[in-house]
Amino acid sequence: MILNHVRPLGGAPADVHVAESRITGFTPSTAPGPAPLLLPGLVEGHCHLDKTLWGRPWWENNVGPLLTDRIENEKRTRRAIGMEAAREGRALAEAHLAAGTTRLRSHVDVDEESRLTHVEALLGLREAMRDVLDIQLVAFPQSGILRTPGVEEWLDEALRLGCDAVGGLDPSLIDRDPVRHLDIVFRLAERHGKPVDIHLHEAGELGAFSMELIAERTRALGMAGRVVISHGFALGDVAAARADALLGKLAEAGVALCTSAPPSRAVPPLRRARELGVTLFAGNDNIRDTWSPYNAPDMLARAAMVGLKYELRRDAELEWALDAVTTLAARGCGFADYGLGVGARADLVVVEAASLAEAVVQRKAPALVVSGGRVVARNGVLEG
Repeated sequence: MILNHVRPLGGAPADVHVAESRITGFTPSTAPGPAPLLLPGLVEGHCHLDKTLWGRPWWENNVGPLLTDRIENEKRTRRAIGMEAAREGRALAEAHLAAGTTRLRSHVDVDEESRLTHVEALLGLREAMRDVLDIQLVAFPQSGILRTPGVEEWLDEALRLGCDAVGGLDPSLIDRDPVRHLDIVFRLAERHGKPVDIHLHEAGELGAFSMELIAERTRALGMAGRVVISHGFALGDVAAARADALLGKLAEAGVALCTSAPPSRAVPPLRRARELGVTLFAGNDNIRDTWSPYNAPDMLARAAMVGLKYELRRDAELEWALDAVTTLAARGCGFADYGLGVGARADLVVVEAASLAEAVVQRKAPALVVSGGRVVARNGVLEG
């Protein structure tokens, strides 16, 4: 394949050469006229394929205000409407692909009701879509670990079956024993040689304390670059000097942050994270499910939400938002062979835009999506 007359990341027009699913070279384009932008495949850094209602009729949401309300409401709804992780998960994954996402990290529930059924369903989906979408699965204890007998053993089995990472959840707020919770999470990670991704909704000093414990364990086990804290709301709650100290500890330990840039919560400071050397990337989190009716499988739209949340107005700053759903997300999740360099996997997204900033804010479907050297979508519609 030769992709003619495009501007890689807004640079000079070039023809991109692809062979056997890899980028093999670039030659200057001699074609006349304006050239569209070329981006690397977009990266969804945090979603929940097994929770989504994507593709189903509208579901009326009457959930309560607490985190525990949402957990219990989801369990009731699963039973009531017959949710199927593989079916709805595939609908959401395909919608992501049509919008230019070629790498995706999904958390998958491991609890007293689903046990390993969601894991098995999404492992099957990962295999079915492996040629066009690189899916990572995080075994996620949605109801906690210590408060639910059996979860530790199910997480262990989920990793043995092939999940790519082990998750954790609010070790102080949910399990009320952060040391034991994190001991289990990191012990499982060490046993299976897998990375860690922990949901940390805990606010203020409670969340800061959990964050310090995570950084300590990461450093002690030599897991730099293999641990993510998702959400990290505490970094937006505490005073600026305290947040800087925490970011310094995360940078030293090599812990990344993933944000969904929610409008209703304080978030980790993006500018300071960049200045202090912390990888901060983005994901949607919940997409049209029992937790939230909002969000869409569109990572350029998520980049725009990052821009809005962090008040990124200058074109150069909007490129930070694009970084959060491309290069930084690939780095934070550990996706290999990523980018627009020779030898990288040929995941390519062509966007009709004059600049990277316009690509973020214009809400226009990609003209072309290539995954692994194969055309998979045009103008937001999947091929075949």
